[in-house]
Parts: sequence; C-alpha cells; structure tokens
Amino acid sequence: MIQALFIFILFAVAFLSSGGQVLAQDGENPISGKPPIGSEPSVDDFDYQVKYQRAFEAVIWSRPALGIYSFRRAAFDWLGYQDNDIIAYSELATPRLEALTANSSTSYIAAFTDLRKGPVVVEIPAAGDDGSLYGQVVDAWHLTIADVGPSGIDKGEGGKIVFTPPGYNKEIDDNEYIHVPSPNYRIAFAFRSVVLPGKTLEDAYEYAKRTRIYYLSEADEPPEPRFIDPINDRYPTLPLYDEHLFEDIYDIVTVEPVQKKDKVMMGMLKSLGIERGKPFSPDETTELAMRQAAIDGWHYLQYLVDKEMINRPYWEDRHYYSLQPTDANNKFDFTYEDRIDLIERALPFFWGTFYPKELAETPTTEYTAAIADKDGNLLEADKLYKVNVPADVPVEQFWGLTVYDRDTFSFIYSASNRTTLSSYDIEKMETNADGSVTLYVGPNAPDGLESNWIPTSGKRPMPVMRFYGLTEEFKDSFIMPDFELVE
Repeated sequence: MIQALFIFILFAVAFLSSGGQVLAQDGENPISGKPPIGSEPSVDDFDYQVKYQRAFEAVIWSRPALGIYSFRRAAFDWLGYQDNDIIAYSELATPRLEALTANSSTSYIAAFTDLRKGPVVVEIPAAGDDGSLYGQVVDAWHLTIADVGPSGIDKGEGGKIVFTPPGYNKEIDDNEYIHVPSPNYRIAFAFRSVVLPGKTLEDAYEYAKRTRIYYLSEADEPPEPRFIDPINDRYPTLPLYDEHLFEDIYDIVTVEPVQKKDKVMMGMLKSLGIERGKPFSPDETTELAMRQAAIDGWHYLQYLVDKEMINRPYWEDRHYYSLQPTDANNKFDFTYEDRIDLIERALPFFWGTFYPKELAETPTTEYTAAIADKDGNLLEADKLYKVNVPADVPVEQFWGLTVYDRDTFSFIYSASNRTTLSSYDIEKMETNADGSVTLYVGPNAPDGLESNWIPTSGKRPMPVMRFYGLTEEFKDSFIMPDFELVE
C-alpha cells in the first residue's frame, strides 16, 4: 500500500511539473526521452549546422596559435625567410609591418625556427651601456617559454639559450647553456632593441645584430646569420578571417603535439576534415560553414572588445583598458584546475602578440588602449580627438602614443605614415605653458599643429598609450586624462 502510494505521488509530481503533458508511448514508459510535443528542429541542414558550430568554436580556441603562425607564414611567403634567418628592422617600423599592435618606438628583431630538425641555440648579447634587448620566445601556441633581457631568463647577462623539442632526453651542458624545453616544435622570438641615453637608433640596430640563432649541431662552428631588413617591404602578418583561417589551423595541429586538454577539439576538427596524417580538402558545405564561422568569430571578438573591455578600466573613471589582461594567476594561458577559459584567452591574442610568461605584480611597462572618449562614447572614424599628456609623466624611459586601425589592430597607412608620437619627439612638437603636450588623433590636423597629430585616414582609431619604466609614482597616483572630442 505504501509503495503504491509512493509511486502515485511521483507520477503526480511529474504530471504537474510538465504542465499535465505526461503521455505514454503505446501505453508504456511515461515521461520518456523525447522533445516536447509539437517542437521542431531549428535547422534543416544539420550537416552545415554541426560544421558551423564546430568551426566557430575552433576560431576562438585557436586564436593564440593563429596569431604567431600568421607571423611565420608571412615571413616565408613575403620576405623569403628560412628557419634561423633573423629579421632585424634598421629603423622604426612603418605601416608596412602589418601586425597586431606593433611597436614603432623601438626597433624589432625576430626569428623563427623548427625544433623537428633538432635543438636550437639563441645567443643573446649582454645588456650594458651600448644596448639592451628585451622580449619573448614563444612556442607554437603563442605561450612564452622564455623572457629575455634584464628581467628575463638571462637576467640581462646574455648568454646561450638552447631550446629542445618535445621528448628530448639528451643531456645539455648547464655550464654552457640555459636550457629551455619546448612543448612544441616551432618556436619564434621577437625582441625590442632599446635606444639607450646617448645612443641612436642606428646603435640599437647594430647592437641587435649581435644576436645569433643556429642548431645545436652547428655549435662548434656556428654559421654566420642571414639578416633580413624589411623596413621597405610589406610584411602582412595579420590573421585571416575567412575559410583560409582553417588552412592555418590544419598546418598547426597536424605538426605540433596534441595536448590532452585539446583532444576534444581535435575530435571536432575531424568533422571539418582537419585530421593528422590526412590532406585537408573540405567540401563545399564545410567551406561555407568555415567561412561564416571565421567571419562571425571576428565580429564576436570585436563585440567583446567594445562591450566588455570598456567595463574593465585601467584607471577608475577613465576609458582605457590594459592590453595585457592576464588570468587569475597573472599569466596568459588561462588554464585552471577545472577549465580553460577559451574566450578570455582569445581576447589578448585577438589584438596583440608576444606577452610575457608572467606579468609581474609591479610591471615595468604598461600599454593602455583608449576605447571611448571622456563622455563614454566609443571612438569613431572621421572625428578629431585630443588628449593632454601631462608634463613629467612618471616613467624612467619614455611614453608613446600609437594609433591603430580599430578593425585590424594594425598601423594605419597615411601620406606621412606617422603612427606614433612619444616623449622622444617633444622637441619637435608644440607644448603647453605647463610643459604638457596636447596630441591630436583624426583625419585632419588642427591648423598649425601638424607636428602634434597622428592621422587616421578614415579608419576608426584605437589609440594606445605605452609607458616604459614605470615608477612608484606612476603606480601609486598617476592617472592619464581621457581623449576628448574636438569635432
């Protein structure tokens, strides 16, 4: 009797909670596994829908790896690069370097290599009165495996860093080399050569050319490096956002080791025809799905920049956000014990490259992007804005304002190709009576203030303030004024 009553109560609860629609199939199995009565699928073409959904997730998942792979691909395709060549800019980069939030205040030196051919040695010159390098060596997933420079693995003393491939088990002489095992085969580095007091850009360039890269098997007689100076060449490193994006994914995942954490995504990629040991030849439905997913992925990340980053101001009551947003551990892998935060991981690699392995609690540099004006309105194309940079910004090295195309996060082409104004340019600019300087960003310069102006050529601007050598005063009390609409 009690058992029968209990069954009746369970049935009544289920009946009421379903709005009285508990039905039996042929008089059996009430409340069985099927959708609600009258429901219909939301799509007719499940083949396309599944491929689109998996392609969209792949766009977000692969964002870090795509950013560094596109650098490598463009070097080979556009610069005639070969592994272990060294790219060294003899002058400050211009818009011909089409790259995510590139720096045009210091000169670049970069290289790529493939550890499938064996361990690679990178020789770093010691920092001193004649020069200093700083930057990162990253793996194929764009995660830093070695910081270089005074705050890096060499502590500014220079030396030989040897990078070994996954699974390498031969002994490395720790007295001669700084050993860095790489979790992936293809690695890259990008260093900045700092212009020190009393030195010139040419001095920084010559100092950077002391860098060497070669295979460990060549260590007894290292070959002379081949330097490539692309200062007058177009170097289009920007990621792709159409179906070709998935060709890059294929080139990455079919070479690099698959981590356990990525096996689910590898299963999804198989639905798109991306599989190790097999050629990539997608059918028409897959190509259409991949193309739309890449387009939508770009729009989704742009949406997050506008709608989410404005809520993460670097300074309270201002409209700047940090270009170096870390995870909860001050790192950039966004990997936790219970999850990988794919969206948060995608964002910094959507607009930038070459982040430090770990951001110090008191970093020595900061990059802040202006997303809106002082009234909270998003910055627009074809409008003129101004910002007042206070006198004596509390930094030990320099500050600089660089303006990027908000759509691509790259430099803006213009008649002058001016991308940056910095404290190095103060003597060339019109300054205010209190020592501050007002900078202008827009399609046209105010009359008589061309020297204080960065052109936008009709592009929606993303101004970025860079600060090098942060002092305690900067960290404790400095607040950058917002941009203001002029017209």
